[in-house]
Amino acid sequence: MPSVSSFSGLLFDPDRVGPLAEVTAPPYDVVGLELERRLHGASPYNVVRLILGRAEAGDDHAENKYTRASSLLRAWEAEGALVSTAGPAWYPYRMRFRFQGRERTVRGLICQVELEPLGGSIVPHEETIPSPFEDRLALLRATRTNLSPVYALHRGPGRRLAALLDDVQRERADRAATDEEGVAHELWVLREGSDIPRWLADDQLLIADGHHRYRVALAFREEMRERHGPGPWDHMMMLLVDAALEDPPVLPIHRVLLDGTPPTDGTAVRDLAEILATLRDEDVTYGVAQREGHDLIHRVASLKGDPPTVCALHEQVLADAPVRFVPDAAVAEEIVRSGDAPAAFFLPPTRVERIRSVIERGERLPQKSTYFWPKPRTGMVFRPLR
Repeated sequence: MPSVSSFSGLLFDPDRVGPLAEVTAPPYDVVGLELERRLHGASPYNVVRLILGRAEAGDDHAENKYTRASSLLRAWEAEGALVSTAGPAWYPYRMRFRFQGRERTVRGLICQVELEPLGGSIVPHEETIPSPFEDRLALLRATRTNLSPVYALHRGPGRRLAALLDDVQRERADRAATDEEGVAHELWVLREGSDIPRWLADDQLLIADGHHRYRVALAFREEMRERHGPGPWDHMMMLLVDAALEDPPVLPIHRVLLDGTPPTDGTAVRDLAEILATLRDEDVTYGVAQREGHDLIHRVASLKGDPPTVCALHEQVLADAPVRFVPDAAVAEEIVRSGDAPAAFFLPPTRVERIRSVIERGERLPQKSTYFWPKPRTGMVFRPLR
């Protein structure tokens, strides 16, 4: 039974910092080097200075990118760039975007959720890469703030919560920003919501994006409990989205084979565009681009079993093969075209219910299997652990 509640948040004051598009950012793990440089230059208040601070010459234990992030956060509060909600609140959230030729919306609620070991009422859906763990833990220790929400899905359909969001979102948003991909992000501050915990009490939360952040929050909770007992570290900030009513898009993350001989199964097709137009998760089909002599060959092949396709691909083709994970299919193809890799494997989008079917069998998807899009914007609201 997930325990959810409101919290006192910190919000950027647009009168002080300017448009929110210039001070917010995508989650840290999808910010590439070029975007990182652009965000650092966009504003002295851009949240990338907290989530992806830069190491500087002469850094030591006392002064480093983590302590600078903490100092910067406190300075923003002191000067009024960040303002407190002055009491607990809920934060209805809406993302409006264009997807597969039509206008779409994904709505949810940002709140705090009590931490618990994974596998009960809060479940992961894919394996994780251990490397970011220590970096994110050091940042949380220094800032004592949830800078970005974990994106989680509750089963739904939650008609009462949906009706509440309908009512709130008739009004103008308290904060709004349009991101680099044209997604409009809107956030409201809601004081009343005493029935919300009861509406979600019998549901289960599936972590869509933020597995590392959740594991880091669990580790930090244990550290703080050992020293100080219970406290705000027993909860973390999450965006909760109704999987049944909102049907959020689940895009693939493609695989670039780093070494080995790719299979030659499948039917030859003209190009990458035809691969992407052909793939269907329900048919368990995947695409391959590989070099044969001086030519770049494209194929579409089928796998045995049930979707999601990514599971069957790893079981039947890739196994333990070394791969690089690339969300952009064109980038993956270009790596092969340039001769830097022997092959790229392309996957179709999947659906939340297919991910849940894997979880309910007691299994997990391979690491970097899904790319939930769009993602909530980092910096729309912060949750201080004080």
